[in-house]
Amino acid sequence: MTPPQFGTILLLNGTSSSGKTSLVKALQTLLPEPFLDAGLDRFLWMLPKRYLDRPLWDNVLGLATEAGAAGRLLATGMHHAIAELSRRGCHVVADHVLVEPAWVEECARLFHDLPAWLVGVHCPLAVLEERERARRDRTLGQAAAQFPRVHAHGVYDVEVDTSRQPPEECARQIIERMQAGEPPRAFRLLWQRSAGGM
Repeated sequence: MTPPQFGTILLLNGTSSSGKTSLVKALQTLLPEPFLDAGLDRFLWMLPKRYLDRPLWDNVLGLATEAGAAGRLLATGMHHAIAELSRRGCHVVADHVLVEPAWVEECARLFHDLPAWLVGVHCPLAVLEERERARRDRTLGQAAAQFPRVHAHGVYDVEVDTSRQPPEECARQIIERMQAGEPPRAFRLLWQRSAGGM
């Protein structure tokens, strides 16, 4: 049996309230192929409802910059699921908040030999904080806590700023980069940086 061609992965990384969910929806609308939404929120909603409230919530995402034990298990499961979906030929778009260096390293290990694009979703802190206040479904201060950490690895295939352009235009920028002919390289570079890729 002929193995399927690997599916494309789009991993969108940014702080809480940076516009990743809207960008996922825009990409799913504009991309001609079906892209599965396999992002962090989808996995969080798989948890029993009691885990979405404190004190059990602290065991999941704990602090805004560091996951609890259950959250680490959930994140590694998500990373492996995305890689396997790609290896089975499914296209995937997933939002993430790469605040833990171990998550960056694991994604690099799993995705470096796949057609996986790492997308930086940026937004100025003042705008993030205003969005956070307006949404009323986020812990105030979460974006500020994540802001100095989420992009610390410093390598992307494409970057967008959701404060300057609407989700549809950001999605078009990502798609144009994908169609430009150059393969993704961010995860490969991150893998080469790590001890396991040397």
